[in-house]
Amino acid sequence: MTEQELRNQIVQQARSLFMRGYSSGSAGNISVRLDNGFLITPTNSSFGRLEPERLSLLDPQGRHRDGDKPSKEWVVHRAMYRARSLAGAVVHLHAPNCMAVACLGGLDPESVLPPLTPYFVMRIGRLPLVPYFRPGDPDLAEAVGRRAIDTHAMLLAHHGMIVCERDLAAAVNAAEELEETARLFLMVRDRPYGQLTRSQVAELERLFPKSI
Repeated sequence: MTEQELRNQIVQQARSLFMRGYSSGSAGNISVRLDNGFLITPTNSSFGRLEPERLSLLDPQGRHRDGDKPSKEWVVHRAMYRARSLAGAVVHLHAPNCMAVACLGGLDPESVLPPLTPYFVMRIGRLPLVPYFRPGDPDLAEAVGRRAIDTHAMLLAHHGMIVCERDLAAAVNAAEELEETARLFLMVRDRPYGQLTRSQVAELERLFPKSI
């Protein structure tokens, strides 16, 4: 896929997420890895009003090469790419249900959401919690990078979700699955609920291994 096609894909996917309530205002950011760095949505930009030619182009070290000023979260995206060599795209959303879960107390930092559905296991798996750091803090990038060695998805305390995948379509699918599981968890968490057994989870992990 050419760089222009990737730019167009970012704009299309971002607009779809915006129209369906996964992003509001200028919250969230998307990036796609290139051979010469990565594209990322600009700072203070709305997912509903992006323009392909204004996306920020950064080199592998994070130096701004073209387009509007990048999101302050670019350091977090770079940390994900450095930790996971097969990652082709990163999606960070302040989606409402994930944000709500990220604000709860008493969460297991090693596994925030239970395996409620097979698709959560297939597309996300274990979901760790990263402690709170202010947006754009280099310490947040460091914490995400450490976690990303073992997982491609995580919840950021009081700050939403972040996922990476082999390409943007897969990353968006994973982000949507994560938001849907967070919604289900909020619906059932105060009631007696069942979850997939260890053997059921193991079977899914064997049949559908992670692509990155």
